Amino acid sequence: MKKYEIIIYWSDEDQAFIADVPQLPGCMAHGGSQEEALKNVNEAVQLWIDTALEFGDPVPAPIGRRLMFA
Repeated sequence: MKKYEIIIYWSDEDQAFIADVPQLPGCMAHGGSQEEALKNVNEAVQLWIDTALEFGDPVPAPIGRRLMFA
């Protein structure tokens, strides 16, 4: 699976963690924990890509970013 940037944040309105994939418009998911939101959004990414390919829409290449930890 391609590796896209995922932003996870807490939503007071939804009372859930939201995982958003900025490069894939409308691709987001939620969960009761950060881990659950991440699992759900990874499934959503694959569905987003499959649907785009089915309709002949372009699939953006992931923006390469590296996180460095000391």
